[in-house]
Amino acid sequence: MASSKEDNTSSSKSFDEVDIKPTRQRSSAIKDIYEQPDDNGYQKDDKDNGVVKLKRRLTLIDGVAINIGIIIGSGIFVSPKGVLNGVGSVGATMVVWAVCGVFSMIGALCYAELGTMIPASGGAYAYIQLIYGDFFGFMRLWIAAVMAQPGSLAVVVLTFASYSLQPLYPYVECPPPRTPTVLIAITCTIVVTLINAVSVRWSSWLQDVTSICKVGALVIIIISGMVELATGNTENFKNSFEGTELNGLGIALYSGLFSYAGWYALNIVVEELKDPYRNLPRAIVITIITVTIVYVLTNVAYFAALSPEELLASNAVAVTYGAKVLGSFAWIMPLAVALSTFGSANGNMLTSSRLFFAGARENHLPDLLSMINIEKKTPLPSLLFTSLLTILYSMAGDVFTIINYFNFVTWLTSGLAVAGLLWLRYKEPDRPRPYKVHISLPIIFVLACIFLIVMGTIAAPLDTAIGVAIMCTGIPVYFFIVKPKKKPEIIVKANDLVTRWFQKLMLVVAEER
Repeated sequence: MASSKEDNTSSSKSFDEVDIKPTRQRSSAIKDIYEQPDDNGYQKDDKDNGVVKLKRRLTLIDGVAINIGIIIGSGIFVSPKGVLNGVGSVGATMVVWAVCGVFSMIGALCYAELGTMIPASGGAYAYIQLIYGDFFGFMRLWIAAVMAQPGSLAVVVLTFASYSLQPLYPYVECPPPRTPTVLIAITCTIVVTLINAVSVRWSSWLQDVTSICKVGALVIIIISGMVELATGNTENFKNSFEGTELNGLGIALYSGLFSYAGWYALNIVVEELKDPYRNLPRAIVITIITVTIVYVLTNVAYFAALSPEELLASNAVAVTYGAKVLGSFAWIMPLAVALSTFGSANGNMLTSSRLFFAGARENHLPDLLSMINIEKKTPLPSLLFTSLLTILYSMAGDVFTIINYFNFVTWLTSGLAVAGLLWLRYKEPDRPRPYKVHISLPIIFVLACIFLIVMGTIAAPLDTAIGVAIMCTGIPVYFFIVKPKKKPEIIVKANDLVTRWFQKLMLVVAEER
């Protein structure tokens, strides 16, 4: 009878029924998940039984939509110019797009092994934290929290705002003014924050819809491009490798890989994915294959209608393409890019907030960011923190320049995470691996990351130096604030007071582990 009564209790606790005392546990949630995966129920769906924790509500389709929604942002609509400018010919451009897809697939498959072996939210942060230790994990989180994540999200919402205003400012010499662009970007940020705060299901539904819309827009480009080819517009594909230059290969690869950025997104929210042992690898394979095919065919369509000179002269390739090919339906392209970036903003908000949630759970960020709303089971403080930083960056100067500072950091941390996979193969060869890649794939990926780091440093040494300098600002923060177990009593009391106040305001408590 007792068990029956327990089963029938309400799935939501009232705020008075939970302990709101701030927690400062030094134990690692990531380590617990790694050492006791079976005890955490990763093979079965997580039912809402009243426990205050993130729930497993994301299906395979949701996982694919999240990855596609984040990967297909603004990149494919603007990056073709950078790829062509780097290698100088149509044929080499197509090769670069295919190579970037293969490289992304290799990295994503390596992350699939890590994600099923360490099914903890946080992605590369979680893997580096477990494999290399507390300090290196914090440094990865620091650079993401300070600039990389909110800066990237600010770029997305600003792109959404710019394309939303594009129909009102159709001429290149008269771009949308800054003030309405920033206001629309802030509005977009607030909207996606509210959606993610209210319901993970709403967020995943929005991701599903926008992913379908953006793929649909690219299909329109592809079909119209095939029509152009069928009517004899093949001039740009004759002697397609003529004029190829390898001096700008690094720039071309960075531009192409920027469009594939986000292949690691699902790993960041793996604790909310149903049956991650099977669905994580499946979602990754489906996503990368789909995106690679769509990207290559989209570029074929671009060159079917635009000469290399026309493409290089355009700052918004999709808009230029629409104006030339779609005629009176050219308005579809700005709308498609707006929908694409809105979906990307939603996905980035979902994953960025989970990264900060995971970092706070490891005591690398304030306790408040690791807390969950007792009714919605969403990390409300982390969402608001992400939103606030994004709004600040949206109002700042040239956010796009900030992103250039982190190419070095991005490939360094990705390479370190996959190198850690090789280390775990050596250190724990008998450990169960629900998904396992061939040993050659992580080796190829690590070598490719080294190549990208070297090429990026040679191409932009100042940007690399600035990125490293910003990352190093986390060193004193770690040793003077994060690492000490005993902090001054006045700081502890002040932190507890502020945390409790915000807990009552937002109805949030620490995750029940």
